[in-house]
Amino acid sequence: MKKHTIEVRVRYAETDQMGIVYHTNHFVWFEVARTEFFRALGLPYSELEEKGYFLPVLKAHCEYKSHLGYDDEATVTAFIAAHKGTRISFHYEVRNKSSGKLVATGYTVHAFMNSDGKPVKIPAEVFNAIGESME
Repeated sequence: MKKHTIEVRVRYAETDQMGIVYHTNHFVWFEVARTEFFRALGLPYSELEEKGYFLPVLKAHCEYKSHLGYDDEATVTAFIAAHKGTRISFHYEVRNKSSGKLVATGYTVHAFMNSDGKPVKIPAEVFNAIGESME
């Protein structure tokens, strides 16, 4: 299974009144990990979009297991959980970098669409990049 991990340091602006990461910021980190995943495969989102492919989010979910505070460091790992037809699903893990403690898990489901907003099959170059056949 291909995966990609990024590191983030919690900025003050990402915390809430209680001093912990505001829940919606996990989805921002998911997006960063996902786009860097594609970049690491040699398929930056910008190039996919230039080729007329877009990946809107159809579904997003996050479960919070622990918390992070200001200036904590975290790792966010993204990996492809499923792909079929026009859809691709990513799963994510957020961990406290220093302790390894699981902070959150989540997933997003995306559809490949063309510039007219119509669903299209996952491009062959994506399958090639992740090292899988198009079966």
